[in-house]
Amino acid sequence: MKFIDEAKISVQAGNGGEGCLSFRREKYIPLGGPDGGDGGDGGSVYLEVDARLNTLIDFRYKRIFKARNGQPGMGRNRIGKSAEDLVIFVAPGTLVYDAETDELLADLTHENPRMLIAQGGFHGLGNARFKSSTNRAPRKTTKGSAGDFRELRLELKLLADVGLLGLPNAGKSTLITQISSARPKIADYPFTTLRPILGVVAINSETSFVVADIPGIIEGAAEGAGLGVQFLRHVERTKLLLHVIDVSGLNGAGDPVVDFATITHELAAYRTELIERERWVVFNKIDVFADDQVIDVDEFRTRTGWSGPVYLISAATGAGCSELTNAVAARLVADSDDE
Repeated sequence: MKFIDEAKISVQAGNGGEGCLSFRREKYIPLGGPDGGDGGDGGSVYLEVDARLNTLIDFRYKRIFKARNGQPGMGRNRIGKSAEDLVIFVAPGTLVYDAETDELLADLTHENPRMLIAQGGFHGLGNARFKSSTNRAPRKTTKGSAGDFRELRLELKLLADVGLLGLPNAGKSTLITQISSARPKIADYPFTTLRPILGVVAINSETSFVVADIPGIIEGAAEGAGLGVQFLRHVERTKLLLHVIDVSGLNGAGDPVVDFATITHELAAYRTELIERERWVVFNKIDVFADDQVIDVDEFRTRTGWSGPVYLISAATGAGCSELTNAVAARLVADSDDE
C-alpha cells in the first residue's frame, strides 16, 4: 500500500431545506389556513479517527466530500426530512488545517477522536409558522441556510512510542522485523525503505509499544536531500528515539562517530526540539565481529561527548534485541507512571 501523509480535500455541508408555502384545501373546509411545514436540516460533516488506518491514501483520488441537503417542507404541516451527517474517517494522528489560512483546526488522536468540521444548514420555516391573530393567511416562508464549505489540508503524524533513526542501511528495517511482526522490504542497497513503517513490539500479554521506522536520513536532508527528512514529522510525537548506527564499518571503512554527527546535525537543522528528545544510541551489526573483538564504546563517548545509553545488538541474529526492547518498555512504563 502506498504511503500518503498529506492530502487536500474540500468539504461541503448540506443546505437546509426550504419552508413550504401551502394552504389547507379540503371540501367543506373553507379558509383552511396555512399548513406549510418546515424544511429539514442539512447534513453536517465530521472527521473521525479510525484506528485501523495509518495513511491518508483514501484521499488520493476522492477529494470532494458533500453531505446531503435537507428536504423541503410539505403541505399538511409535514416537516422535511433532515439529512444524515457525513463522517470522514482518518488515521490517528491526523492534523487538520484550514487550507486558506493555514490555521490548525484539530489534532485528531484517540483522546480527541471526532470533530465537527462543517456545520449543516438550518432548516427553513414554512408559512404555518407565521400565522397570527392579525395575519391569518401568511405567505411568508424562509429558505434554509447554506451549509459550511471548507478547504482543508490534512497532515499525518503517526502515533508511535519509539522512533528509529539512522543512515540508509543502518539496519532499522531489519531491527523492526526482528522485534515486531512488521515486514518491511529489506535489501542490500540504500533507501530500501521508502515509507514509514509501524510495528507493535509485544513484551508480554500486558506490555507493548509501537515503534516507527522512517526512511534513512543522509547528509543534507534538511535541505531536501534524500527521503528521510520529509518523514521526520512522524517521530515528533515519539517519547523515545533509537539512533541505530552500523558499526560493521569498524572492520574496514566507516566511522560510527561520523554517522552519529551526521544524523545529529540533520535533526537539529530540521527541528531543535528533536535534539532535546530523549535518544538512545544502538550499535547494530555486532555479529560481524569475532568473539574476541571488542567494540570500544568509551572511545565513542569520548569523541562524541555522548553520555546517554548505548546498546549493542545484531538485528540480523537477534543478539541484544531482547535487552533493548525490555529496557525501552521499562522506560515507557516509568513515563506513564509519572504522568
